[in-house]
Amino acid sequence: MTDAFVGDVPAGVGAIVVGTFPLASGQWFVPHSHPQHQLAWARRGVLGVAVDESSWVLPRTRALWLPAGVVHRTGATRDAVLCSLYFEPDRCDQGWTEPTPVGVDGLLAHLIAYLGHENLPDDARLRAEAVVLDLLRPLPATPIDVPSPADDRVRAVADALLADPADSRSLEAHARGVGVSRRTLTRLFVHDTGMNFDRWRTHVRLRASLPLLAEGQPVSRVAHAVGYATASAFLAAFRRTVGTSPGRYLNGDVPPVPSPPSCTEASNLASPDVT
Repeated sequence: MTDAFVGDVPAGVGAIVVGTFPLASGQWFVPHSHPQHQLAWARRGVLGVAVDESSWVLPRTRALWLPAGVVHRTGATRDAVLCSLYFEPDRCDQGWTEPTPVGVDGLLAHLIAYLGHENLPDDARLRAEAVVLDLLRPLPATPIDVPSPADDRVRAVADALLADPADSRSLEAHARGVGVSRRTLTRLFVHDTGMNFDRWRTHVRLRASLPLLAEGQPVSRVAHAVGYATASAFLAAFRRTVGTSPGRYLNGDVPPVPSPPSCTEASNLASPDVT
């Protein structure tokens, strides 16, 4: 992502500016960053966000907080609408320094739409911003990393699996295909990706499953599409890798956690004690 550009956002009255961007199927924005913090959310459809080797799939039940300056790509596998909230860092005490998934319930979704109204009075906008900030709750879900290999032989195997996650060929078969021994390919995979072949392939399969699950496809169909013989085998791999079930991951059904710090200026301006 060395060619990323910085996309600035016009300042608003309060601490938050809302932008809406339709995305066609398969469309991805080029790598970029913002001087503002960003909350990326799918108003319609399912979004994907990639930061380095990590990626997140965002149905309407979850958004992703991207700290200012973080280079990322955003796109969609089906038609979608990206709704972004941009937070001015100098007016916001939010302390998340890494990309952080956030749960989106009905109230937060309505407030985001409310803040998108251009003719909203300033005092109403500031009150709504303060509520939005109080509603931000991080989800303790792990992104599914798929590190890219550098060695040409490992990359050839990786490209084949990325193109078809259901490819069931063994490590030995892949090794023969690229002209190396099983032992050599094993060593190269760990050296280039920090993972062994089986773990890396599991991450590829689970990442490929998320857009299908978010679109509402049955678990059994998704499991077969990404290379698992049974739904139970897929669910076990998902829980073992991500730490929760696909349903909880996508729906944001997690225990409540303490709220993050609010944006100081917006909160103060929204308070009835401030004149």
